[in-house]
Amino acid sequence: MSTDIVDRLRGVAVGAAIGDALGMPLEFGPAIPTDRLGRTMQPGRLPAGAFTDDTEMALALAESLLARRPLDPADLAGRFVAWFRARPPDIGRHTRLTLKRVYRGEPWAAAAAAVQAENPESASNGSVMRCWPVALAHWDDLDHLLADSRLQSLVTHQHPECVAGSAFVNLVIYHLVHGAAPREAVGQALDGADPPSALRQAIEAASSKPRAELPNSGWVRHTLESAVWGLLTTGSFEEAVVQVVNLGNDADTAGAVVGALAGAAYGLGAIPAAWRATLHGEWPLRSGVRWDEARLIVLADSLADSARQIVRLSDGRTNP
Repeated sequence: MSTDIVDRLRGVAVGAAIGDALGMPLEFGPAIPTDRLGRTMQPGRLPAGAFTDDTEMALALAESLLARRPLDPADLAGRFVAWFRARPPDIGRHTRLTLKRVYRGEPWAAAAAAVQAENPESASNGSVMRCWPVALAHWDDLDHLLADSRLQSLVTHQHPECVAGSAFVNLVIYHLVHGAAPREAVGQALDGADPPSALRQAIEAASSKPRAELPNSGWVRHTLESAVWGLLTTGSFEEAVVQVVNLGNDADTAGAVVGALAGAAYGLGAIPAAWRATLHGEWPLRSGVRWDEARLIVLADSLADSARQIVRLSDGRTNP
């Protein structure tokens, strides 16, 4: 594994959490005027630099992938329920309804199907916000990346746009990590994920949309539209994330998604040091264990199995 790929994979993990934390104080608010864009970590419902449920659910997915690979949906559902039982301060309605059923004893597949059947049009962004660990675990294996991206969505979000959206995000990460330019990576990911036509059209048109026409809501289509817009209309990690989180509304989730994409495009080294130093969170919830950039880097290395390569580097036998 090249040092460039290692840097990009680490950039995905840290970048997603950074985007989440930067968007946290802007969540549910209006779009910030372009002459007053927020560019620093600020307090909101949580202290400045704190990540939210977007990253917490990703960490649960990461731990499940480290325990069992390919992904075991029953194991993942159990980890989500343990998080749910710890009373997270923020949890999406669709996710909450599904996990409540699993907590009460329903198998994950039946629970997710029942919640979707109760509201067939529900296509929220709860599975795309957390999907990036799959891209790290399968950074060199497209078949398993696609299968596990879709499966982790099905555990809670069974709408076709949620399932395809998760595959799309991780395919963009895959192609960026392997050196594709952002626009090329998006095109290749659309072909590989084969999303429903309405979602494909929204993604294809995203980069040409005026800022004022990006609702940035909790709908998966809007989240992907904002993230792709940010990736394709800027030229750095910082600008991609700043532009997207300042759209307001579901700022932390769109921030997490564009942070993962921009981390894959530009690498860990491109993320502003001040943001990285402020980033923190607790995992598992109520455990008192503090997470920061260093822990996320270790996690990224473990998911990508690059820890073994780094050990070899230390004795001079190979490069990471």
